[in-house]
Formats: sequence, structure tokens, C-alpha cells
Amino acid sequence: MQNQYLIIALAPLAGAIVAGLLGRKIGRAGAHWVTILTVGLSCILSLDVMRRFLFQDLPVFNENLYTWLSVGDIEFHVGFLVDKLTALMMCVVTFVSLMVHIYTVGYMKDDDGYQRFFSYISLFTFAMLMLVMSNNFMQLFFGWEAVGLVSYLLIGFWHKKETAIFANMKAFLVNRVGDFGFLLGIGCVLFYFNSMDYSEVFARADSVQGMTMELFSGHHWSVITVTCILLFIGAMGKSAQAPLHVWLPDSMEGPTPISALIHAATMVTAGIFMVARMSPLFEFSEVALSFVLIIGAITAFFMGLIGLVQNDIKRVIAYSTLSQLGYMTAALGASAYSAAIFHLMTHAFFKALLFLGAGSVIIALHHKQDMREMGGLRRYMPVTWITAWIGTLALIGFPGFAGFYSKDAIISAVSHATRDGAGFASVLLIAGVFVTALYSFRLLYLVFHNKERMDEQTRSHIHESPWVVTLPLILLAIPSIGISWWATEPLLFGDFFGSAITVLGANPLATLESEWHGPLAFALHGFMTLPVWLAIAGALLATIIYLFRPGIADSAAKGLRPLHTLLDRKYYFDEFNQIVFARGARKLGQLFYRFGDQAIIDRVFVNGSARMVGWVSGILRQVQTGRLYHYAFGMIIGLIVLLGLFALTTWN
Repeated sequence: MQNQYLIIALAPLAGAIVAGLLGRKIGRAGAHWVTILTVGLSCILSLDVMRRFLFQDLPVFNENLYTWLSVGDIEFHVGFLVDKLTALMMCVVTFVSLMVHIYTVGYMKDDDGYQRFFSYISLFTFAMLMLVMSNNFMQLFFGWEAVGLVSYLLIGFWHKKETAIFANMKAFLVNRVGDFGFLLGIGCVLFYFNSMDYSEVFARADSVQGMTMELFSGHHWSVITVTCILLFIGAMGKSAQAPLHVWLPDSMEGPTPISALIHAATMVTAGIFMVARMSPLFEFSEVALSFVLIIGAITAFFMGLIGLVQNDIKRVIAYSTLSQLGYMTAALGASAYSAAIFHLMTHAFFKALLFLGAGSVIIALHHKQDMREMGGLRRYMPVTWITAWIGTLALIGFPGFAGFYSKDAIISAVSHATRDGAGFASVLLIAGVFVTALYSFRLLYLVFHNKERMDEQTRSHIHESPWVVTLPLILLAIPSIGISWWATEPLLFGDFFGSAITVLGANPLATLESEWHGPLAFALHGFMTLPVWLAIAGALLATIIYLFRPGIADSAAKGLRPLHTLLDRKYYFDEFNQIVFARGARKLGQLFYRFGDQAIIDRVFVNGSARMVGWVSGILRQVQTGRLYHYAFGMIIGLIVLLGLFALTTWN
């Protein structure tokens, strides 16, 4: 199996190297074929790994393949840990990546950077696989930073657009804030656990549980609590949790396939996966779990509200992604790790479907993204329209669709959690269901229904997207409907993950398990629960406002102008960061430049030393006259001084 795991990880890297370095020689077709085939190979082999885990009782693989560095008794390895959690992530990453690769053939067909784009997305797939397959913190950090680097390249792919350059720099800087905490957390692991390997660290967690550290003099903090919070700060940056969420909406400046690959199914879920993998550590800290729970709930509700006032089709879906990541994070805080991973999987399919559907619309409208200039597209784009409906119903958690089972499990787990912040989080998550349905159906009606609002020239060129675009939509729509019908029971109520996930307290999904009588019965029972009726209420309200009485939306915006302005300005996070951090850092830099560089370094050390040399050389220049009797006189004076010193020391 080791060779198979190596092929899964390295095949996308090989495709990226060929497409990137030999792109001009192999041409556009060669670039997309080599990357599609290599990612497809990884996908097939990943599915085979999952099949073996399910039907052949494949043993967990945890081996070091290469020793990168040895310092004393600490070794840094490159190795793989492949269990059912890893296998599930491998299948999600490679399948969604394969769909994006196929979709890109149609979406980027006229772009000058065609080969470069395929190289980047294949390289991203390799980086994500290295992250999820790692068996130690060093390799985890490598994959963590590698996906960040490639996302920087992809968000700013259209580097001639100032907004794209601003967006990729913003994403890079915000993620550095999270990564700083993440690196400190890894440093704590190395210092207190004396190892970087997962298995050794997890085995020593019990012995480290009672240890404390002094962050401030006289104040003792639990080592595991500090370590877990620092690790989660890294997850806050990568998985875009408030207040480190500000980079993700702006990253929509990248090509649409990137939105599906990075911001729906892979990179932004890396933080969710990491916390689930670290469950043997987080379970020893109630404080850290409460912190995770509250941050997730706040992100789920308040980021969803912003989606109500966005007019860019991709930004609405981006804020939806923020909200759904909040649901996953809240599940982690409630110790419902399996529910978080389950929602990660279902969300990857239906959110990638929605992003790629948005890209199909953008292609048809010649890259127009304002929903106020759309409408009535169901007549022209039936495949995109139907798949958009499927993705929307899955997103709002309508019974029978994939999102219903995973989101309902999260809400149930948080509602029955007993740790601090659970009640507050439960209210926000339940209210978020209504908000999700409202902005989701708003998008659906403004784009595909109601009257046509595009100009005549655009209308004359609208047509359904080519098969390389619609085929991935259809293939993603299938799991958006049906994957939960067979996956819910083993992932939520069985022992599917085994030792990959640790829960020390009561099972947060126990109440839901007692109500489980099969996927059909569970879906029918959903119509008796509050979240489903809130979703239906949100959809009905959106139908009234945006389908039958569109004037209500304008009146509400005027009547609730302060709230509308608050949401439109995204709670002023961007202004705060601009004033406090961007301008503040610039002012601080100017202060250091004026009083440090100019006043001290230049004036004292650089110019001061130059003036000192000039002054000394001016004196010496007067001594060097070139006359022999001056030098003889100097020698005599020197001899007298030396004799005087000799006599003085002898007399003493």
C-alpha cells in the first residue's frame, strides 16, 4: 500500500511539473490532459483505498518514509497516516479537484495563462494531499503553507487586475496572522511533548494534561489549553473564522474554478480537518472547545447575514461558505467531530456545485457577476438551472438532500452539548438556518427566475455552457442528493472513524442516534423539526419578496438603512483593519523611519561615523606636511614621552 499512497500524493505533483515547465512544448491540450489524468489517477486510487477500508478491513497505515532532519533525540519525518478520516478527505479532495480540472477546460479556454493555471491547480491538489495524509506536525505545516502559497498564486492569477493583486495580498497577510498562532502551537507541542509525530503526541496528552505555563507573571495556564487555542488560531485563518474571515470574500477575484476548489471543498476545510485530527488534544481542554464553539456559531450566523445584501453572485456563495464553515467549527466545539467531517464532505459537493454553476452563468453573461443584471436564465440554461436548484436545496438542509443530514446532526449535537457557550451557539445556529434559506433562494430567483434584466446584446448570446462545464455540474449534483443516504449511519452513528477521532465525554450525537430509523424516516421526521420549518419559512419569504413582490426588498433596504449599511459594509471589519493595522502599521513604520532610521542610524551611525572619520582625517592631514624636519621633531617628542613613561614606571 505504501506505493499506492505515494502515487496518490505525487501524481498531481508530476502533472503540475509537466504542465508548468513544459507547457509551451506540450501545448494547451497537453497541459489539461496530463493534469486531468494524474489527478484522475489519484482520485481512482483514493476511491480504491476507501473501498478497501469499507469492505476489506484495510489496516491503518502509519509509517515514516523519509527522515528530513534529526536534532538530538527529535526527528522530523516525511510520512503518511492513512486511516478512514484520511481516506475520506483524500476522496473529497481528489474528486472535487478532478471535477474542477474538467470544468476548467471550458471555463479558461480563452485565457492566456491556460497551462499555468492547470499547473497551479494540480500543485494545489498535491499540497492538500500532503496536508491530509501527514502523520506529523512538520509535514502538516508544510502542506498548510503550501496550500497557502498556491492559493496566493491562484487568487492573483489575473495579475493585471489591481483588485486581484489586492485580494491575494490580503489573503496572504491574514493567513500569516493565523499561521503565526499555528506555528506557536506547533512549538508548544514540540517543547512540551518532545515529539512531532501524531501518535507519540497523542499518547502523551494525558501526562501533559496537568501541566501549566505562565504566559504572564503569576497567571498559570493549562499547557494543553494554550496549545489547542494556538492551533485553532491557525484554523481560524485557514478556515476563515471571524475575525480572520475577511480574506475569503475578496478572494473571489480569482477565476471561478478556484472558488470551487479552494474556497468550497479543500483549503478552507483544512482547519476543520486539523482540529478533528487533533481531537485527542482538544478533548482535554473544555476552555479550548468552548472557544471553538462560540467562534463557529458567531461566524455561522453573522457571516450569513452579510450574504443577504450582496449582489455579486460569487460573493453571496462566498459568505455562504463562511457560514457553513461556522457550522462545522461549532460542531468541533461540541465534540461532534464526525458531524463536522460529515458536513465537510457534503458541503464540498453542493458548494462546489454552486460555485461551478455560478461560473457557468458568468460564462453565459460574458463575465458579468451582478445578479441585478440577470434574471430568467432558466429558459436559456436548463442544466445549470436544475443543478443550481439541487445545490440550493442541499445547502438549506431540505429533507432528503445531503446537507439536511449533516446540518441537522450539527444543530442537534450543539443543542444537546453541556459545555459553556452551547446555549448561545444553539440559538445562532438555528437562526442561521432561516438566513441561509433566505439568501440562497434570493440568489436562485434573481439569477434564474423573475424578469430578464440583461441588455439585448447579452441576451442574444446566452446559451447553455459546453459539456465540459455541465458534466461536472451533473456529477457533483449526484452526491449532493444521494451521498447522505448511505453515508449518514456509518459516519454519524457507527464506529467508522475508529481511533482517528477521540471523544472523552458523552457522545453528543447520542440523542440523534436514538431517533435514527433509516435515511427516509429521518427525512420525513425532519418536517416535524424547527430547523426545517425555519428553512421553509426563509424560502417562502424569499419567494414573496424576490419572485412576486420585488419592491419589498427596496422598501426594506430603505426602512432598515442602518442595518443594511452595517451589513453592506461587512460590520466595518475592512475599515477597522485598514485604519488600525494597515494605516497603523504604515504610521508606525514612518515613525521608526523618522526617529530610528534617520535620527539614529543615519545621523549617528552612518553620517556620524562619516563625520568622525572626516574630523580625524582633517587633523591627521595637518600632521602629514611632507617636510623632513617636522617628522624629525615628532620622533624626538615621541622619544621624550616614551623615556618619561619608562622613568615614571621605574621610579614607582
